[in-house]
Amino acid sequence: MKKYLVIGNPITHSQSPELHNFWIKENGINGIYDKEKLNEENLKELFLKIKNKEINGANITVPFKRNVIAYLDQLSLEAEKTQSVNTVYLKKDKITGHNTDIGGFELAIKDVNYDVEGKRVLILGAGGVVPSIIFALYKMKVLSVTISNRTKSKAENLKSLFNELEIVDWGEASNVDMIINATSIGLKKEDKLNIDFSNFQSSEFFYDVIYNPKETNFLKDGKNLGKKTENGKKMFIYQAAKAFKIWHGIEPKINEQVIGLLDK
Repeated sequence: MKKYLVIGNPITHSQSPELHNFWIKENGINGIYDKEKLNEENLKELFLKIKNKEINGANITVPFKRNVIAYLDQLSLEAEKTQSVNTVYLKKDKITGHNTDIGGFELAIKDVNYDVEGKRVLILGAGGVVPSIIFALYKMKVLSVTISNRTKSKAENLKSLFNELEIVDWGEASNVDMIINATSIGLKKEDKLNIDFSNFQSSEFFYDVIYNPKETNFLKDGKNLGKKTENGKKMFIYQAAKAFKIWHGIEPKINEQVIGLLDK
């Protein structure tokens, strides 16, 4: 039996097993997908298991998307450009890191019929998935991307990958069309970003990468201001489907039944 898993810390909120195990069963694959909370010191052991084919593939989530690169033999072009990995597998005996977050985000935005071309986008946060979102936004021809992070130096570090970025202080009001919450603030229902979003009147779309819970306080703020809102569920599904295709060579179905798996 083949074994797959998602690693992260925290990991309890992840619904990757529901999704992948559904597709595994639907496609008659002899395999299982699990989730595991790891610490930095456990990473070496994990990649040894992948090398020895005890684990056939892994998804990587916060806070390890960059840290795992040290344990990989090669990166896909997307993973190289973003220095962010969320999908790992063995390719010709080489541990390979790929980034399916880029395609997942791009498809999710197209899915809600929002055209980002020529738009100004503010991203809250500077870790994990942020390089992938920036890469996708530039690919989709946005006018500008601004980053606001509580630790400003972490936002400044992203300029080594994307030199056109604008950096502003945390919560600083700016004239943007779309705001993306790419922090982990919202995973707990009581979490608040402590930003007065009434100062962002020009913003038309509030997007949250978080999908569980399905409506964070950030999205509630956007809704209360009469703005378009969307959570990260579709991005999560699309990136998972791309990882599934890499591992199994099968394009999994994305239908109402699959989307409903995450409505908990």
